[in-house]
Amino acid sequence: MNRRGGAALALALMATAASLTAARAEPPAAERVSSPLAAASRVADWQLAHMDSFDYVTTFRRDTEGPRDWVQATFFIGLTELADATKDRRYVVALQDHGAKEGWGFDGRPRHADADAIGQVWLWTAARSGDRKQLAPIIARFDAVLAAPSTVSLDFGPKPPGGGDPYCQARWCWSDALFMAPAAWVGLSKATGDSRYLAHADSEFWATTQALYDPAEHLYFRDSRFIARRDAAGRKIFWGRGNGWVFGGLVRILSALPADHPSRPRYEALFKEMAAKLVTLQGTQGYWPVSLLEPQDTPETSGTGFFVYGLAWGINSGLLPAKTYRPAVDKGWAALERAVGPDGKLGWVQQIGVAPDKVVATDTQLYGAGAFLMAASQVSKLK
Repeated sequence: MNRRGGAALALALMATAASLTAARAEPPAAERVSSPLAAASRVADWQLAHMDSFDYVTTFRRDTEGPRDWVQATFFIGLTELADATKDRRYVVALQDHGAKEGWGFDGRPRHADADAIGQVWLWTAARSGDRKQLAPIIARFDAVLAAPSTVSLDFGPKPPGGGDPYCQARWCWSDALFMAPAAWVGLSKATGDSRYLAHADSEFWATTQALYDPAEHLYFRDSRFIARRDAAGRKIFWGRGNGWVFGGLVRILSALPADHPSRPRYEALFKEMAAKLVTLQGTQGYWPVSLLEPQDTPETSGTGFFVYGLAWGINSGLLPAKTYRPAVDKGWAALERAVGPDGKLGWVQQIGVAPDKVVATDTQLYGAGAFLMAASQVSKLK
């Protein structure tokens, strides 16, 4: 080989090395999504591919099948946050298609908070599409409540003689309701400029908090039946997911609440109180227990998802100091990722219920996936 040829070869090798270095430094576009969003996309894609049959759900399948009910609504709420975080048009289309198929409507329970939850999705699709006609059903629904507001007791009492929901569920008499309904009411005020919806949500939220929040423990009882109950060791019973609903609901409320609203400091103080308590209850593996005061290490991903979501949002919004709360978020997120199978199916989700219960690795549910998407969307924003 002559000198000129050797120089050319050296230059070629240097160029090849440089290109390889650049390739290592700059991953392909498909790999540039942050790992939390990549994990969330796998979970979302698995769930979207399994919406035609719910044979993998072991209990309460009819509740799961309701396209407007709270189970699917929670997944789609999570999908709105993932769509915002990833800008992936597939998720926007899935949300718009779901709304169009359902006519932006609600199920047949005109006052039940579980049925209000899908309204959070319709508010999102209306805002993204600019189609205010999508708001007509939620406006009609909430106006009917405001025209004749319920004054029933928040005590979780009996069901009507002919069957149906307990009387108190005409209001928000259980902790889950604080995720399902208030953010939809607050969001409708934001979308329409009509303050009546926010005023109703504010009043009812604090009525429920007065009834169910334990100021000594900084946690919520699931409903009034649990206030006097104790576990076998004499501990108060605070359901993990039940408090997850509230903590996640606070994020949704605060995200839509005007910065100058008179109640905002009160919501923020409650959020901080709960956060300070929750980080003391995280298990060694990163999951939160199904019964928060009972030390245990069985994985459970729905409550954990909501807690990671709330804590990460608190850091991102400046309400919580990262130095104090970031370790719990990182530990919780790592635990959530371990619960995702190779195919994207999320496991260890406690099934539908009203109290702490057993959970196994194969248990999955749409609300667990929704909480995972919410958590990932906030974890991805941490610096």
